[in-house]
Amino acid sequence: MERRRRKSVVKKQEGKPAEPPTTLLSDHDLYLFNEGSHFRLYEKLGAHPLTTATGPGTYFAVWAPDAERVSVIGDFNGWNRASHLLRPKGQSGIWEGFIAGIGPGVLYKYHVVSRHGGFHAEKSDPFALYNEVSPKTASIVWDLSHEWQDHEWMAERRRRNALDAPISIYEVHLGSWRRVPEEGYRSLSYREMAPRLAEYVERMGFTHVELLPVMEHPFFGSWGYQLTGYFAPTSRYGTPQDFMFLIDTLHRHGIGVILDWVPSHFATDGHGLGLFDGDHLYEHAHPSQGLHREWNSFIFNYGRHEVKSFLISSALFWLDKYHADGLRVDAVASMLYLDYAHEGGDWIPNEFGGKENLDAIALLRRLNEEVYQSHSDVQTIAEESTAWPMVSRPTYVGGLGFGMKWDMGWMHDTLEYMKLDPIFRKYHHDKLTFRMLYASNENFVLPLSHDEVVHGKGSLLGKMAGDDWQRRANLRLLLGSMTAQPGKKLLFMGGEFGQTAEWAHDGSLEWHLLEYPAHRGIQRWVADLNRCYRSEPALHELDCRPEGFEWIDCSDAAASVLSFIRRAETSEGDVLVVCNFTPVARPHYRVGAPRGGLWREILNSDAAEYGGGGVGNLGGVEAGALPLHGQPYSLDLALPPLAILFFKHEGS
Repeated sequence: MERRRRKSVVKKQEGKPAEPPTTLLSDHDLYLFNEGSHFRLYEKLGAHPLTTATGPGTYFAVWAPDAERVSVIGDFNGWNRASHLLRPKGQSGIWEGFIAGIGPGVLYKYHVVSRHGGFHAEKSDPFALYNEVSPKTASIVWDLSHEWQDHEWMAERRRRNALDAPISIYEVHLGSWRRVPEEGYRSLSYREMAPRLAEYVERMGFTHVELLPVMEHPFFGSWGYQLTGYFAPTSRYGTPQDFMFLIDTLHRHGIGVILDWVPSHFATDGHGLGLFDGDHLYEHAHPSQGLHREWNSFIFNYGRHEVKSFLISSALFWLDKYHADGLRVDAVASMLYLDYAHEGGDWIPNEFGGKENLDAIALLRRLNEEVYQSHSDVQTIAEESTAWPMVSRPTYVGGLGFGMKWDMGWMHDTLEYMKLDPIFRKYHHDKLTFRMLYASNENFVLPLSHDEVVHGKGSLLGKMAGDDWQRRANLRLLLGSMTAQPGKKLLFMGGEFGQTAEWAHDGSLEWHLLEYPAHRGIQRWVADLNRCYRSEPALHELDCRPEGFEWIDCSDAAASVLSFIRRAETSEGDVLVVCNFTPVARPHYRVGAPRGGLWREILNSDAAEYGGGGVGNLGGVEAGALPLHGQPYSLDLALPPLAILFFKHEGS
């Protein structure tokens, strides 16, 4: 990657910090920062190219309250630790300075000498906007100027992100979606990715893309979940403007962008946030509070005011500067519980003796309040894997304030069920029906995410029971069932065409499988599911309200058949859904119906174009005046094996 570098002659300060000719930090900024309520810190801290009365240069500011001395080192001064010292800004713990003659493209770090004897380190800028490509670790002076072209999207995204809108999310790891075999299987750049991803997602009918963390991370194999840069997109794929171009392109194709954001832990790499000034600045000092045993990473000290300002500023940064349409907040459960991943009682209770992390709870509530106050047309989504109450309810009623929550219970129960040989499924029917007891407690997203296809778990297709034909039929049934149920949808890349291998971050998806009709059939099924979900109000308008769903029959465990109704705001356009979870075709299977007249078969996962056997109902069925299942009418259906049917009421 080419990088602009500006060479300059900079007068050395001979070890004496010069009074900066300008400052971006007012007394009010310092007050808010130390109070924990400054949520646009990226405008004040970090490296800022500007022009003063004496000429152009770059203003630097970094928080290091336990430092005895801080200097800026870089390619502009031969990495000299003594030539460009910063000055302390009062008692705020911030060090600042202005270096004339340098601007975008210059490499730099902070050299920090601690007041705790013997400690000194070269640190990347916590507020860097751009960094060297790993394994190099320098920050780069940069600006974020970009002429956005997504005005139409931004004007209407409130409607596209609303809880009554169709939201079908395609989860993507940028480094392994597609690779370039002619060039050593390298990853695509942001700009190479932009038209390809936008065209594909639009063609497949997904409404949003969710990107695994793009924030800077030193270890590619962490998939972005071990961060060092909370304000910089990874430079592996290009510049910040290149990433803006990717988002801009997706928006211009009518596709929302959700960013995976990780406030739950951060990388322990020496150039990062850990022990930043010789003391535990961002992280807790006690290992029972400050170290994630499961991930070998540091835990933020959520009770420290300046850390709260840092994290919420990071969240708002991606919404303010990169036009992100939402944040999926990773590992919320690990933040909420002090005993998370701590075995044998090795954890410290809160002040009331409980295991709830009161500081983290306060941070999450404030985070969501600030996000929705500034950007009421976006969504925050919690990956929260426990039964913590009211995750997606407003803070003023005691909730955490998220817009949505992943339904991990649905995912675990459903995948366990789909692994079963169909002969045993009748004994586990409750795994399919249980979620409807709580489905309206939260605003749920139904996730089939990257976590389900790694670490020896196999691919989504590989989890399905039966021979090759049955596995593909089961996968189509699973994806259809997810679309039919209340809740927004999320599918990890590769699942949409039946990838056979477990996901590998250092390779590419198995695009060659689309040479085979069976995999093209799965892909076509997902595209048609998305179009049906988007076009039928009954399948999305009341996703988050109980009146949008009604069982017809949830008790036919012997046949492993489920039937239910999805409804819209009006009673017109009801969609009736029937699922057969056995490989047995069931002719003349009768289910109740709320209305007489024609029920048109709008989707059938057993259709030949999807790779099925072609069993169906000749386009539709007339409801007879034979009451059943508490309904005044009923339908005499032909149920295909391992299949899901969607019917729409067309009237009398």
